[in-house]
Amino acid sequence: MSDVQSDIDALVDEFDLLDDWEQRYRYLIDLGGDLEPLREGEHSDANKVKGCVSQVWLVLDDADGGRLRVRGDSDAHIVKGLVALLARLYTDRSPEEALSIDPKDVLSRIGLAEHLSPQRSNGLASMVARIRAEAEARAAA
Repeated sequence: MSDVQSDIDALVDEFDLLDDWEQRYRYLIDLGGDLEPLREGEHSDANKVKGCVSQVWLVLDDADGGRLRVRGDSDAHIVKGLVALLARLYTDRSPEEALSIDPKDVLSRIGLAEHLSPQRSNGLASMVARIRAEAEARAAA
């Protein structure tokens, strides 16, 4: 387990090493390439995120001790990178920790928020809403 703010700061530091938004996009794409592949059958309608222009699938599993585990995939490289970024932010978090994360603030701090198209921003919001809904359901249980 790790501290949410420390992990966010480390992620921000990684992006701070990159000089411009094009390098940050390339890094984001690289993060997406490192995602654990979804298993057969997980590219299903049940896992598909509604509200995304690209095809996006999110799987929210249980990690140890009721902590969230976020996995996913997309048919668009940048969106797949956003999935990887969200997986880094939310995986191995308790539901309460997950609900404390402000992904808009994180994207702003890493210099991507102002460079996302409205469609990608909407898709990202749909992914975050799905993760937060799962975290809220688990916190209430």
